[in-house]
Parts: sequence; structure tokens; C-alpha cells
Amino acid sequence: MTNSPSSTPPSLTYRDAGVDIDAGNELVERIKPLVKRSFRPEVMGGLGGFGALFDLSNKYREPVLVSGTDGVGTKLKLAQQLGRHDTIGIDLVAMCVNDVLVQGAEPLFFLDYFATGKLHIDTAAAVVGGIANGCTEAGCALIGGETAEMPDMYPPGEYDLAGFTVGAVEKSELLDGARVAQGDLLIGIASSGPHSNGYSLIRRIYDRAGQPADLVLEDGKRLVDALMAPTALYVKPVLALLKAHGEAIHGMAHITGGGLTENIIRVVPDGLGLDIRASAWSLPPVFQWLQREGAVADAEMWRTFNCGIGFVLVVPPAQAGRIGTALDGLGLAHWTIGEVTAATDGAERVHIG
Repeated sequence: MTNSPSSTPPSLTYRDAGVDIDAGNELVERIKPLVKRSFRPEVMGGLGGFGALFDLSNKYREPVLVSGTDGVGTKLKLAQQLGRHDTIGIDLVAMCVNDVLVQGAEPLFFLDYFATGKLHIDTAAAVVGGIANGCTEAGCALIGGETAEMPDMYPPGEYDLAGFTVGAVEKSELLDGARVAQGDLLIGIASSGPHSNGYSLIRRIYDRAGQPADLVLEDGKRLVDALMAPTALYVKPVLALLKAHGEAIHGMAHITGGGLTENIIRVVPDGLGLDIRASAWSLPPVFQWLQREGAVADAEMWRTFNCGIGFVLVVPPAQAGRIGTALDGLGLAHWTIGEVTAATDGAERVHIG
């Protein structure tokens, strides 16, 4: 039996279901010039293909590819709450490229994933613009990505981000921590703030304190600016350091989730431990505020936040002065924060005091 005309359901489109293909196409056109600025000579073709192409043939003799993927955690919630969409993409890039840098790799290209319930072009363009700026600052190409509009998956105004990078390093120059030895010194390089870790705790403290966005900290920064400061990109200066003094660097660590307690030890061989001197640098005001307002214990601070140290170099004592001078020349604030020790049976491998 056929349906009568009066019972025929109305025709539906993808837009009726909540997905606007035209908006997606408009976003692509908006971001094309931003993305193109990040391209390197090795990029083959442009945006729009099913896969992105990158030519390694003229740059490396024995390339080892190093990949990394990450997000920005619940810092994304704070960014959306504050309407600050233009720098969260820098955080996304930094969390990925700083990780592959640890093994001496130069980040070559980056892919992003942006997902939302309803695509708001201005917001998405601001986010991707931040990603493109981060890639340009890190010297890697934003070679492709995915924008997913998924009705009913996310509340209105919310979106999610993920990033993926591939880097390369000559096999002979790969850093894996194998050369780290007892007596090596830890040189900590300053962070720009909490970076992109610990924000579930940060948001709890911020909310409990009454969301004092305009509170001025001891260094003159507004609290909201200190909390939203983009993650530092260490790629270009550290690559320059490796090029000039690579033989003097035994290992490196990116201080992310797990803080100082759990990240440096990842590049230290079994049988060795770390003695970190908290008095070697001053806890930045934003962390002082978080600890005070949250009544956060010292041990919890060390394993949750970077506490002002975003990247660590492990160097032999005889080379520490030379590395310190080079870091000064690169404009990177730094401190000797501890040393590699022999591990004691039954004791914690990392001591911070």
C-alpha cells in the first residue's frame, strides 16, 4: 500500500540534521592562508587532498621518525568559559612538539582534530589560527587536519581538540637517555605558566576562590592571563642548542602531566635516581597563588604542576657552564635544579627537597 501525499514525511537535509557543509567549506577557505604560512619546502601539494605529503629525501641520511599526540586537557574548558580561543591552539601544538623534541627530533608536520556539536566559524578559525601560529613558531608545517561537526555529541558552544605530530632525527643523534650518568646535572628551563597540565585542579581552585580573573599577582600579571598563558614552545632554541652542543646533552625531559616528580625520571636509566633542589628557583606567583588558595601540599604540587620548570636538560658537570652560557644567548631563563644520583633500594627514585 502506498502512502498518500498527505502522509509523506518532509524531505530532510544534512543541515536539518545539524551539519552545515557550507560552513565547513567556508572555514577551510578562512584558514587556508593561515595554514599556508606554516608550510615548509618539503610539503608537497596543499590542503584538500585525502592525505598530506611530505618529502624527506633531501634532508636526512638515516632518519628516525618520532611521533607524538596529545590534547590540552581541561584547559580547554577554561578557554571556552573565558571565550579565549586564539591561543589554545598554541598549547595543542606545544604539547605535541615539545614531546618529540625530547628525543632530539625536529617536528616536521602537524595534524589537528577539531570536533564540535555545531560549527561556529569565527571560533573555529580562531582556534585553527592559534594552531597555525604555534606551528610557525615551532617550524613545523600544519599539513592537514579534520573538522568534525557532530550534533548532540557536545553541548552548545563546546568543542574538543587533539593534535598529532611527526618529527625526525638522524639515527646517530637520537637521544634516549642511555648516556645519563650519576653526577650529571639537571638544568631546568623556565615554563610560561602551568602550560596545559593540572587544569582540573586549577579550575577547582579558581572556582572555589570565586573566579577572581582580574586579581593582580605579585609579578603584575592578571590571574586570568597567567592561567591562560600559552605553553612555551622550546623547539627552535633547543634544536639550535643541540646543533651546537649536542654531544654535551645526555638527556632531555618535557615537564607535563606528572610534574617534576614523574617526568625527568622517564629518561634516567634504572639504578639511578634524582635529587631535585626546590630552593634552586623561585616558585612563580601563579603557582604560589594556586598552592595558597587550594591549600595544596608540596608533594601534590610537584606531581601535578611544572612549578615553573617546563623543560629539563641532563648534562655532565664539566659542560654545565657552556650549556648555561648558550641558554643565556638563546634567551632562555634557566637554573641548575639538581643532579642524577645512585638509586637506593627501597627508596623513592626522585627526591625533591
